[in-house]
Amino acid sequence: MATTELGAALRRWRDQVSPEAAGLPAGGHRRAAGLRREELAQLAGISVDYITRLEQGRATNPSAQVIEALARALRLEPGERELLFQLSGLAVPGPDTVPRHITPGVHRILDRLNSTPVAVYDATWTQLLANPLYTALIGDWHGPDRNAAWRAFITSTTRVRHTPESNGALQQLLAADLRRTAALYPSDPELADLITQLRRRSPRFGDLWDTDATAEHQASRKTIDHPTVGPLTLDCDVLHVAGNHLRIMCYTAEPGTEDAERLSFLAVIGTQALTG
Repeated sequence: MATTELGAALRRWRDQVSPEAAGLPAGGHRRAAGLRREELAQLAGISVDYITRLEQGRATNPSAQVIEALARALRLEPGERELLFQLSGLAVPGPDTVPRHITPGVHRILDRLNSTPVAVYDATWTQLLANPLYTALIGDWHGPDRNAAWRAFITSTTRVRHTPESNGALQQLLAADLRRTAALYPSDPELADLITQLRRRSPRFGDLWDTDATAEHQASRKTIDHPTVGPLTLDCDVLHVAGNHLRIMCYTAEPGTEDAERLSFLAVIGTQALTG
């Protein structure tokens, strides 16, 4: 019964969210004002087929990660998000788990920064949301690479140009930040698993963890080697959202510079490769 109620709720919320309200272009003629399943799938990072099965009551036992992603994509208020978890037969994440919900207010702030590369990370440095320009600049992460610490210690997947010194400083910062997060949320299972995997697979992380490395994030300038527009040297700032420990990462260019011109060009071409 709960799954049927879940499907009806998802359809209702999807019908109530316009593309503009979800940060998407409206596009041409639409039969309905709400989000298409394909658009919700894009925003949530979930397959269209799975959303269809959820709405039709043919999918059971969705994971907490899926429900959290749907709540973010539908821009649900806190009470609506709680109801979505309850209809899914899941316990609402409590104060002992890392917050992974982006409130509608934060969503609206990000909508007004569409000419700035912006991404939102949770306190474990897992990317929750990125606007199209951020994805065009930095790349589209999938699986474990959505976590910045995983990329820094395990896969070394990045377009950011690093020296051994800057890479070591980044690793120290991430290890120190994860330790602070672990102290705040000692019962979060995803965080505990991340730390276990990092310690198992990265001796460098294990050394930093065992020696209680300390570091605080500072504003910095980073050079990103983009495969289409070339190198861009940008200011990187990390803003913290009070109350839920979200991190908003922004890249900006100094006005009137070649970097600003390249960033503007990237905003035009997006993730499309140049042809002809």
